Amino acid sequence: MKNYFTTHKSPLTVLLFMLIAGGLFAYTKLQTSLFPEITFPKIKIIADAGLQPVDKMMVTVTRPLENAIKQVPELVDIRSSTSRGSCEISAYMAWKANIDLSQQQIEARIAEIRNSLPAEVNITVEKMNPSILPVMGYSVESHELSPIELKELAIYTIKPYLSQVPGVSEIRITGGKSKEFRVNLNLQKMSTLSVTPDAINTALAQTNFIKSNGYLSDYNYLYLTVTDASVQSLDELKSVVVSNNSKRIVKLQDIADVQISEAVEYIKINANGKEGLLLGVIKQPNSNLVDVSKQMEDKIRQLRKILPKDVTIKPYYIQADFVNESVKSVTDSLWIGLALAIIVAMIFLRSFKASATILITIPITLGTTLIALYGVGYTLNIMTLGAIAAAIGLIIDDAIVVVEQIHRTHEENPGDEYKNIVHNAIKYLFPAMVGSSLSTIVIFIPFMLMSGVAGAYFNVLTNTMIITLVCSFFVTWIGLPVVYLWFSRKKKSFDKLRIKEEEQHTVKKQQWVSWFIMRPWISFILVAGLIAAIVLILPQLQTGFLPEMDEGSIVMDYASIPGTSLTETDKELRTIEKIIIADPEVEAYSRRTGTQMGFFITEPNTGDYLIQLKKNRKKTTDQVIEELRKQIESSQPALRVDFGQVIADMLGDLMTSVQPIEIKIFGNDKQKLHELARQVNKVVKDTKGTADAFDGIVIAGPSISVNPDYTKLSQFGITPANLQYQVQASLEGNLIGSIYDKDRVYPVRLVYPGSRQMSVDDLKKLQIFLPGGGLKSISELATIEVNQGDAEIQRENLQSMGVVTARLENRDLGSTIKDIKANINKQVHLPQGYTIEYGGEYEQQQKSFSELLLILISSSILVFGVILFLFKSIKTALAILVIAVLGIAGSYIALFITHTPLNVGSYTGLIMIVGIIGENSIFTYLQFKETLPEKSVDDSIVYAISTRLRPKLMTALGAIIALMPLALGIGAGAQLHQPLAIAVIGGFLIALPLLLIVLPSMLRLLYKNYQHKT
Repeated sequence: MKNYFTTHKSPLTVLLFMLIAGGLFAYTKLQTSLFPEITFPKIKIIADAGLQPVDKMMVTVTRPLENAIKQVPELVDIRSSTSRGSCEISAYMAWKANIDLSQQQIEARIAEIRNSLPAEVNITVEKMNPSILPVMGYSVESHELSPIELKELAIYTIKPYLSQVPGVSEIRITGGKSKEFRVNLNLQKMSTLSVTPDAINTALAQTNFIKSNGYLSDYNYLYLTVTDASVQSLDELKSVVVSNNSKRIVKLQDIADVQISEAVEYIKINANGKEGLLLGVIKQPNSNLVDVSKQMEDKIRQLRKILPKDVTIKPYYIQADFVNESVKSVTDSLWIGLALAIIVAMIFLRSFKASATILITIPITLGTTLIALYGVGYTLNIMTLGAIAAAIGLIIDDAIVVVEQIHRTHEENPGDEYKNIVHNAIKYLFPAMVGSSLSTIVIFIPFMLMSGVAGAYFNVLTNTMIITLVCSFFVTWIGLPVVYLWFSRKKKSFDKLRIKEEEQHTVKKQQWVSWFIMRPWISFILVAGLIAAIVLILPQLQTGFLPEMDEGSIVMDYASIPGTSLTETDKELRTIEKIIIADPEVEAYSRRTGTQMGFFITEPNTGDYLIQLKKNRKKTTDQVIEELRKQIESSQPALRVDFGQVIADMLGDLMTSVQPIEIKIFGNDKQKLHELARQVNKVVKDTKGTADAFDGIVIAGPSISVNPDYTKLSQFGITPANLQYQVQASLEGNLIGSIYDKDRVYPVRLVYPGSRQMSVDDLKKLQIFLPGGGLKSISELATIEVNQGDAEIQRENLQSMGVVTARLENRDLGSTIKDIKANINKQVHLPQGYTIEYGGEYEQQQKSFSELLLILISSSILVFGVILFLFKSIKTALAILVIAVLGIAGSYIALFITHTPLNVGSYTGLIMIVGIIGENSIFTYLQFKETLPEKSVDDSIVYAISTRLRPKLMTALGAIIALMPLALGIGAGAQLHQPLAIAVIGGFLIALPLLLIVLPSMLRLLYKNYQHKT
């Protein structure tokens, strides 16, 4: 094995080129996305039961569904929101659960109780994942086409055309007007001709149909016979015979005004101040967002050529732009950091050969990493790229240590052949290489203990780091020596270079090391200071959950006063839109009223805005939000608004709460819960750093109850169902059939005249048809009551609760919740049986921090185990572990100085520092141990530090500079990893005095009684 690198240089060279080529191939094949493809364990169930009162809805629908869903295996939590006529249930499964199987199990449980639920209830079950929201949005406008024509163009031309793009799951159309045939009844004519609404419904049912009569066999042919009595045009509908009493034939046109009309929809769509319709592009879960976006843009360009000239189609939201920008910012940070680190290595080594070796080794490592990522099915996203960027310092560290050792061996033995120099250097370093690589790899293994969304995303990051470091070890061990030998084929034999190479270099003793080890009290003071820093700074640190990003897009949910009409809500929103348009940072916006982007229950007085900011803007998204919030709240104080960023809100909704602050009040009495919610909401509003506080009390609009008098109905021969049918005909209308027009189907709606303008007084005077065709006022058959709106009922795990939510404004999560807790304890008195819990991001943060503390302890134990097995000395392993853990103080100091919160990202950086310092300590101790048999303890320490000084400075400065672009947080993707980079840089800065001052002093104390063997 002595000449292994020389004898196998050619095959290893081919292998290295194959790794680079394979890496390039993998790079072209890897999908690009913002985040890793994660299956979120949330299933949402929406039940629609018409307009049942809230209390009845709770008893007849919500509670039975909750009890059924609660029996599903691996269910963790269940939350429900019950409003008038509908309920929304969220089932949170365990992260390890098979979400497809869980959905099937939920549907099976619901099917078991289906017969006990109201007959008219419609139930939808959906898995919640990032793909339920549009990744692209386009507005379609026209000045010449009617709303009906525009929607038909979208449904039958635009949607099929765009659906051809590979990777598109759905083209979701919102807005426009649907076409329908309206039969406006003339009550007087109907009464005169003794025609009732039931008779019209029956006549159309017996006329408008297509049915098979069976097969007819005639000689060699088999014919299918069909009776086609379908109505296919407006004229045919008008000519439908309703009654024939042998005296007169009554057609539909004789008793009604039949016309084509716009369907009544309580939805309003606005894009950039103009009414139109919106196209939402939903991608398939595993499709490449960037590729889908590019192909969709090409398809839109082609589509514009075939659309009518008056029709315009414009983008208002393209998520791929943010993804590309984020990925580019991380990639730029990676390459800039790599280039700067290599420059540092060149300055220190002052050798073209050594610098070129590092320069070539890094791409080989990256290529090998990309091949491995492609093999395990990962994508190029800000977590995988961020992991590689964060690991660049460690990759360079591995390469620098080996190159520096080869370089030093050459300096000490200038006359020896290169193959021997390389062999001796690798042989000497190999045990330390294994130990140091393991010490940085094992710290990421405990991250498998992390759960929740943070665990799902950061496991991808840590797994990528493990892959990168393993690739780095093998490339450095096997590939780097071969690369070094590429540049060592011939020895230069002229002038100063030869003289320099032939001069034997000795390590220059660093006398300052002796000065420090002779004064151990300096090290004790330094250690005490770092311990004090950990104890004192930790409580002062800002804390958060996941690192934040500046997306450049805003989602604003809004709600007007309960019961506000669609027209009045639209009028209020027009004022808001003037504020939005006037903001110089806004590029485009879209507005939905009566509907929302996600899978939610939406009332006509609620909706959302999606505001896209300009790319080259002067203000951050949070600053724009703050300004818009102030202007809108002062302009429309009655309008409740809630601001967020699109992707952050999506992640929040896929977890438990969109808002970072969520306070849950549990109890039994609904009124008492509302009272407590208002008190808690006041406390939250008065707490510094909160915004968009909401007491969670959602009131449905007022309702009107029609209570039949069964005696009177029986007297006149009317059933309650018939009464309801006629009341519905006077308002919403009844669907009585369909008309087939070529390949399109349109509904036929039967309505009473004036249905769109009916008032409460008009309803009380409504005329009801009797079986004989006569009319009777509804006031003689039923009582009509006007009811105030009912509040929604919130429940978690079958217990009623009130939910107060809020967002953060210029303050961290931890200190804000701390103040809220203190103020609630002082100002809110909870009756017996009522409890308060803190959910949202805070709950996730506390759970993640507990897991991360366990991970930190586990990682430290694993590092201790690696060092113990390597050096077989408990005292040495403990000493190095203490040094490594003290490095966390540097991370705390860096976070404190830069006002960076301690979150999942920065906590990961703390854990990394333990492994990094442990890795560097291994090389120092190995050098000390190798020298100890020949020199005294003090001389051995001085020699070890003097020998390792250059590589330590190189690796520390190289890693710091490599991480600097991430630490500066330039670009949205880099912002996500900024806390991690700052924590690691702070640890590296403190690592230098720990490794150069404290470690030597500890070694001297450990070996003060050491005696040389004779």
